Amino acid sequence: MIRLSRIIHGRRTIGDLIKQRTKPGGEITGKYLAFSEMKNPVIFWNITGQCNLACSHCYLGAGDKSWDELSTSECCALIDDLSAAHVPLLIISGGEPLVRGDLWEILAHAQEKGIKTALSSNGTLIDRDIAGRLREAGVEYVGISLDGATAATHDRIRGIPGSFEQSLEGLRSCVSAEIPCGIRMTVTRENQHEVSPLIDLALCLSVPRFCLYWLVPSGRGSAAYRKKQITAEAATQILGELCSRAREIDPEILEILTVDAPQDSIHLLSFLEHEHSPGCGHAAALLCRQGCSCSAGERIANIDPGGDLYPCQFAQTPEFLLGNVRKTPFSVLWEGRGNSSRSFTGPAGDGCTTCLSYEYCRGGCRIRARFSHNGLGADDPLCILARRRTR
Repeated sequence: MIRLSRIIHGRRTIGDLIKQRTKPGGEITGKYLAFSEMKNPVIFWNITGQCNLACSHCYLGAGDKSWDELSTSECCALIDDLSAAHVPLLIISGGEPLVRGDLWEILAHAQEKGIKTALSSNGTLIDRDIAGRLREAGVEYVGISLDGATAATHDRIRGIPGSFEQSLEGLRSCVSAEIPCGIRMTVTRENQHEVSPLIDLALCLSVPRFCLYWLVPSGRGSAAYRKKQITAEAATQILGELCSRAREIDPEILEILTVDAPQDSIHLLSFLEHEHSPGCGHAAALLCRQGCSCSAGERIANIDPGGDLYPCQFAQTPEFLLGNVRKTPFSVLWEGRGNSSRSFTGPAGDGCTTCLSYEYCRGGCRIRARFSHNGLGADDPLCILARRRTR
């Protein structure tokens, strides 16, 4: 995750960080967690594989197929273990988590155990009543997926007519309930020209965050990857657009960030240098503070609906399986496997390790590299520097 707004407006962020740095991990404000010294992993938890939409790029392949999901009691036992392991944040996702009838019991147990929670949703099932219940349940943030600035684009990608308007209502309900929320967009060839219009929509709705995800080949995203993935040149153009918007918009009004591409930090620094920004030094300091490389297996982990543990939500394949929390507690699995067998940091090939910018990205997304080049030790195909080296 590269927090473009916080890093571009670095002086303010560093000042706020100084006030936060002595707090225990559980007390650090969520927006500064990425910059903290907290090393316990954020957990992405797919509590269900069921979903009321049929998104063409879904990394889980969620839908109406049956899953051997953790029971309510197993979910609560997992939360007990995560609490004992001092997990700083539990991001509850799916599928669509709101289709699970015991979600409220799960959230209540997490709140009782003092675990911070966030919800990743398609927003179609959130009305003002649900938004209010989420706030009461202690959910600190709701990320809602929008894959287009128009109904035509979004509904085509999401597979269900009318889902765009339902998701907008979900965002409006969260804003009305004063629960922090954000728009999450996965950029593909179908919607790459709607990035800035979606930022405008976020501003119009008073939504405080815009998060851009780069497509990763996982789940249904694997089958659609070669057809839908944008070029490295298009990614660079979009990053320039994002950086410009992040510079002009107060991060307290709208924060802009990207996910799934550590090399975005290189483009961010290049943007600031080209603009002769006085904040370039602060930006470099913040990037080093948060760590620029892939966080899989280090600062993040993923638990799927059946309790399988993986280094990240995009690495749900047998070769990356770390164990199952039904059989062995998360805390035991995490410590027992050790950093060397969990993390993707460092396996990038010679093309990356000889790059002058390697320290800022450590090779980018290893899952994209593996899919595109048949191995973890390759260049992330979205890196423009890698493309230039091969010409």
